[in-house]
Amino acid sequence: MHTDIRSFQLSSIVAGLWRLTEWHLSVQERVRWIEQALELGITSFDHADIYGDYRAEALFGEALKASPDLRGRMQLVTKCGVRLRSSQKPYRINYYDTNAAYVRAEVEQSLRNLHTEQLDLVLIHRPDYLMDATALAETFATLSREGKVAHWGVSNHSVNQFALLHQHHPLVTNQVELSPLQMGALDDGTLDQAQQLGLRPMIWSPLAGGRLFSGDDDQTQRVRTEMTAIAARYGISLTTLAFAWVLRHPSLPCPITGTRRIDGLRDAVAALKVQLDVEDWYAIWTASKGHSVP
Repeated sequence: MHTDIRSFQLSSIVAGLWRLTEWHLSVQERVRWIEQALELGITSFDHADIYGDYRAEALFGEALKASPDLRGRMQLVTKCGVRLRSSQKPYRINYYDTNAAYVRAEVEQSLRNLHTEQLDLVLIHRPDYLMDATALAETFATLSREGKVAHWGVSNHSVNQFALLHQHHPLVTNQVELSPLQMGALDDGTLDQAQQLGLRPMIWSPLAGGRLFSGDDDQTQRVRTEMTAIAARYGISLTTLAFAWVLRHPSLPCPITGTRRIDGLRDAVAALKVQLDVEDWYAIWTASKGHSVP
């Protein structure tokens, strides 16, 4: 099945729902939070079947059910392929599973959870060492033909893992980690591959899981000191600078927020208007590495 991968668009800032169950919002509060994100231009919402002990999707879905007009204004992204032990799912161990039956079951559960007839984008959450690329591609094609999934992608996949699956079925993104404290994606080829293919990567944990603000290790202290000085010169917050640092990469990444705070969403969106100087970008890189460029 042909898929026009370049026509797929996410908002430049994506709202992440990993911690939705911890926010303890009523249905109406969830509706309002979604409305406020949309008002800021954040139209893409990132989920996974396992988030919140398998409960986060359903909480978001309750808001969509309460306010059905919201669905047409957003892109719903979710992930599958991880079997995570929980009280509801007493697996012996955590493991990865990309067989057809499991992927189908999780997609159909996500559709029910989110009260939608189609998911805009589904990602394979982690590389499955036992993945049969041909068989998984057939599963993708079948679920797309049935109208259940519009586009497919992956998360945390290496260059070769992405290429193997992309060869069998078009993928639209690889969601990888990148922040001023975690820069592996700059060197492991994943962002180079994204540029090569013209596919915008999604970026998780652009604030290093909050370590950027609270960490007391040497690397974090060096980076925070450098970034605080740069942010003051630009007249922006540390959060805005961190997002601007990620956004400066020519692969045109879509960083994911993880906050319920509307001012946190505003700080992320504000980064879209920051033109970060190359020397400032490399000053942050240098602080993170603890040495100059080679």
